[in-house]
Amino acid sequence: MARGHEKIPVARIGKTVGLRGDLRLNLLSDFPEQFKKGAVFMSDRGDLTIESYNPARGTVRFEGVGDIDAAKRLTNAYLYTTKEAGEKACHLGEGEYFWYQIIGLEVFDGDKRLGRVKEIERLAGTDYLVVDTDAALVQKGAAKSFLIPYIDRYIDRVDLEAGRLSTKGAEAILDAS
Repeated sequence: MARGHEKIPVARIGKTVGLRGDLRLNLLSDFPEQFKKGAVFMSDRGDLTIESYNPARGTVRFEGVGDIDAAKRLTNAYLYTTKEAGEKACHLGEGEYFWYQIIGLEVFDGDKRLGRVKEIERLAGTDYLVVDTDAALVQKGAAKSFLIPYIDRYIDRVDLEAGRLSTKGAEAILDAS
């Protein structure tokens, strides 16, 4: 796939709700506005077009899925978008980033390289950077990986052009891991 056309997971379809084909929608995105009537997403079950989305209930209904049996066939499927489509549909504010922009950045605390962001996990409403620790630090006895909460207390600056994420206090988290 060409750059910008890579599949980005944005939601996972959960269990059925009711008898008319509604399903739980577990968001993997901070942009619920992209789940609007007529929006098309890729899935391993084929392309799916949203007929309706209820953010208050966390439910979605897809076009052509009008009963519980058809809906059950979509349970546990992931919805994907492309980087290009995601950037077009979701408008970021200053200092906001897509997860895929953060994953892969080198993590520094001051001038000390701590590792590289492997993935991001959301736990209890807070995003955590999963960092693969620098090999030299692991050889000195540091944990192979550790978590940094993505909050102002620890995140100092993100420089996408330099591929660098600067932290404050993250070395102490690594030491305690």
